[in-house]
This record gives sequence, structure tokens and C-alpha cells, in this order.
Amino acid sequence: MRYSEDHKARTHQLILDEAARRFRRDGVGATGLQPLMKALGLTHGGFYAHFKSKDELVEKALRHAVDNLKTSLAMHTGPDVPLAALLDTYLSDGHRANPEQGCPLPTISAELGQRGQQSEITDEVVEDRLDNIASKLEGDDSRAQAMLVLSAMVGALLLSRSVKDEALSAELLQSTREQLKALTESA
Repeated sequence: MRYSEDHKARTHQLILDEAARRFRRDGVGATGLQPLMKALGLTHGGFYAHFKSKDELVEKALRHAVDNLKTSLAMHTGPDVPLAALLDTYLSDGHRANPEQGCPLPTISAELGQRGQQSEITDEVVEDRLDNIASKLEGDDSRAQAMLVLSAMVGALLLSRSVKDEALSAELLQSTREQLKALTESA
């Protein structure tokens, strides 16, 4: 039975949505194609009608996650929004508890880097975040400060998700948020 182009496009989008969520929540290595497709009511063989390989899916899912986040982040990163608002959102309990909806840097991008599969999409995300943060800072060293802020944000979120002690997890977020706000007070 042949499906319409619209059906194929909708199915492709469903696979991307689910893969982006699972890769951020469970990791690329822990997300098998067969369970992914089964969760969508699709066959493992049907995957190859949409993607050449899992590596292609990973790149497209990363792009999908980044594009979706650009829209949702706009209210927290606009030119009139203070840096403190981004820090409050990024270093929050909600972001920590919902990796499948959050930033791909501490999840997909970190795993790709660990595997030696660096991505130009990660470069794009990092540059975009650095530009946004630097635009809210003063001084000739605003890019260097932005690198410190972004690294601390991603690192604190990653660590807060990986420790078992809930109090320590919360402290990592709160302390990093407060220290970064103090460091960037004028922003």
C-alpha cells in the first residue's frame, strides 16, 4: 500500500519529534531504533524510508531540537530581556527535571563530543548562545565572559542531573545561578 506524501512527511516529523525527546532524555547510545519506531507504532524497517542511518537521524533530531528551542527561548533571550532571566530559566528545577524538552548541549551534544562525533549544529548553538550572552555584558572581554557563563550554565545543569542527592542537585543550580548573577550584575 502506498502512502501519500503528506503521510510520509507527518511520519517523518513524528520520528524527529520522538527521537529529539529520547536523545535528550535517554541519550543517543541508549536510544535504539527498534524501540523508537515501536513507540510510534511503526516498524523498524520503515525507519529507512525516512533516514539513511541512525547518525543521520541524530543530526536531524539535534537540528529539530535546536530549532524548536529557538522559538521557546525567544522570550528569555531577546535584546530587552536581562541575562538574569535566562539564568533563572536555564538553571531551574524544571529544566533539570525535563531534559527531553530542554537544551541539547548537556545531553546530545555532550554525548556526540564524547563519541568523537562533533557537530556543526552544536557549533551553531554555542555561537548563538555566546553572542546572545555577550550582547548583555559590558566591556571588551564580553565574549570571554560569555564563554564562562555558558560553560557554567551547561556544566551546572549536567552535574545537577547526574548527582543522586537532590539537595546537592538543587544547590548546584542555585549556587551557579547566584554566582553568575553576581558576576554579571550589570547585565
